[in-house]
Amino acid sequence: MSSFTMYSTPWCGYCHRLKGQLDREGISFDVVDIEQHPEAAAIVESANNGNQTVPTLVYADGSAQTNPSVAQVKAKLATLV
Repeated sequence: MSSFTMYSTPWCGYCHRLKGQLDREGISFDVVDIEQHPEAAAIVESANNGNQTVPTLVYADGSAQTNPSVAQVKAKLATLV
């Protein structure tokens, strides 16, 4: 089961870096390409004051983080347990 959904684009360097770091930490997550899914772009815009800023992570509790560090993700996941 994934802990959150990462909204990203294929060309986003920050997205690639965070995906690699999360994979190395063994943290499971879903990835949605906002260029392929317009409804996902709307989710990202609502979390970022109308901007399509990626990576945007949305957690099960409805909260979101934009371009977080691995430490920030781990801290957030600790609060969801």
